[in-house]
Amino acid sequence: MSDIGSVDEIRRWSEAEGSEVTEMQLVSQFRCNGSDGYIAFIDDLLQIRDTANFTMDSPDYDIRVFDTPEEVRQLIIEKNKLANRARILAGYCWEWPTSERKNTNYHDIQIGDFGISWNLQNGQAFAISPDSVNEAGCIHTTQGLEFDYVGVIIGDDMRYESGKVITDFTRRASTDQSIKGLKKLAKSSPEEAKVRADEIIKNTYRTLMTRGMKGCYIYCTNAGMRDYIRKRIEAAQGKDNHHKADYDEFGNINLSTENAKGKYKDTVNSDYYEVTKENVAAEKIEKYKKV
Repeated sequence: MSDIGSVDEIRRWSEAEGSEVTEMQLVSQFRCNGSDGYIAFIDDLLQIRDTANFTMDSPDYDIRVFDTPEEVRQLIIEKNKLANRARILAGYCWEWPTSERKNTNYHDIQIGDFGISWNLQNGQAFAISPDSVNEAGCIHTTQGLEFDYVGVIIGDDMRYESGKVITDFTRRASTDQSIKGLKKLAKSSPEEAKVRADEIIKNTYRTLMTRGMKGCYIYCTNAGMRDYIRKRIEAAQGKDNHHKADYDEFGNINLSTENAKGKYKDTVNSDYYEVTKENVAAEKIEKYKKV
């Protein structure tokens, strides 16, 4: 939280030295299969900023959500066999005890039966050591790195509720230096702490989810976040033929819109329902699933 690379800080030091500052916006970058649309999609997905990117402009980019972290691990292991350029990354929600940083048998990250160590301090670089595919990298390890494929574990510091992506800095590990000082700030200025935590956590996952040049495979500990991202990916890939305006604030299809016409299955009674202008008004949105 004490990073000094802000625009205001750079301006302050530049003015003190009599230097001229020119502020520019990076509008394009060659990440994620060269897709600016994917990066804008991630910004919109994580509610960092509202963008027009409900779809992605790179159909070849492989992004998927899985129901277990083990599925992510197995896929990353397979992808790594191609060129040793696939790694698992995770949000900093699990402690990284100093005493275990060289112990490959100690699993810092434990989710049910799934366990994995943070990247080991064994003198080998996480990005190039073949054994690193069996470890997880955090934001501090992987910032600035690129891989072909990444598996991203989103921890308890981010969840989805009532149409909002919610962050919770209290679920981050105490060893995470990026949130140092937030607890103290939360006591004196809770709103400011909330804004700063939101920025730190969302940008952490933005960074992790844009490390893969060819693909990103996601697991979320929060089921609501998993379902939300899955729905957004399906919509972005055109698998449900809907647009951003066709979804309500909870991520469900809004049956009252023009593009929502079609055949749906009633998930409660297992019968089918034809969506038309005349009969959508009285129906419950969350009951129906596209077939």
